[in-house]
Amino acid sequence: MQGNRGSIGQKHRYEHVLKSVEASQGGKVTILWNQQVQTDRTIPNNKPDIIICYNEKRTCMLIDVAISGDRNVIKKEAEKILKYKDLTIEIQHAWNVKAKVIPVIIGATGTISKSFRKYMSNIPGNHEVKELQKRAISGTAHILWKVLTQRYNGVNAGTSDMSTMNKNTRIVTTRCSLGTWFVSGIEV
Repeated sequence: MQGNRGSIGQKHRYEHVLKSVEASQGGKVTILWNQQVQTDRTIPNNKPDIIICYNEKRTCMLIDVAISGDRNVIKKEAEKILKYKDLTIEIQHAWNVKAKVIPVIIGATGTISKSFRKYMSNIPGNHEVKELQKRAISGTAHILWKVLTQRYNGVNAGTSDMSTMNKNTRIVTTRCSLGTWFVSGIEV
């Protein structure tokens, strides 16, 4: 195994299968992952990505994560808060806790809102904003890579133009130049 992977037991982190409910020793913290919340009344949006409950403090965080278009980061944050407002109220009444929604929204090219760091400070642990931005950019580059590869392999197959002859070179160049452009505003 490379690096310190803890007690996961897999070679890579992405091979780790999360349990839908994790509880700390002594039951001080409960983490619900991709879990539907049962409520007394019907609420259409009752499945945030992560719920962290501090049982002793009587607090609860509903965390919803999204990668959106750069122009929609602030709009998406507002949508997430509004989307889970009813669920927040129901959780407060049913579980007798103080609950809040924490949207974690990053643009496809790493754009974040002015309030992003404030939201992240509410989530326990050490979260490097630059690392989250790099992961969003990497995901975008991966999607572009797949789309460009499919396009050049499928659409131009059998033609003799220059783009087909040098398709691998063009795709790599496009990927590198897009990656440089995406990262240019971020210290890496």
